[in-house]
Amino acid sequence: MVDDRCALSGPAAALTLLYDGGCPLCVREVKFLRKRDQSGAICFVDVDSLDYEPALHQNISYQQAMARIHAIRSDGTVIKDVAVFRAAYELIGLGWLYAPTGWPVIGPLVNELYKLWARYRLPMTGRGSLKQACDQRCTPAS
Repeated sequence: MVDDRCALSGPAAALTLLYDGGCPLCVREVKFLRKRDQSGAICFVDVDSLDYEPALHQNISYQQAMARIHAIRSDGTVIKDVAVFRAAYELIGLGWLYAPTGWPVIGPLVNELYKLWARYRLPMTGRGSLKQACDQRCTPAS
């Protein structure tokens, strides 16, 4: 599902966050961010929704978006992984929570931990593997 703030006719959000609407932990995080985002700076796009259109989101495919979190800044720059959380939390006034993830020692460690989480997120939430999700959803390129 595409957030109303993501309407093509409206102004670009500071950040368009692509999330997995079938993941209970992802949905919980998005609900928290939505509640805190009083200025409407963040647009939320559910990549698990059947109406998700990669062409509208820097051609980030379903498979790419399900493999790791992505966001798009208003200038079109794509960010991934922990940088997405850092940007989103900055926009809701809680940037200090994720600021250490940009530091030289802590940042690489947190990024590696996130990669592990992303790799096993689907099976850990009872949804099979990324391959299974794509086999059910992805269509071969023509």
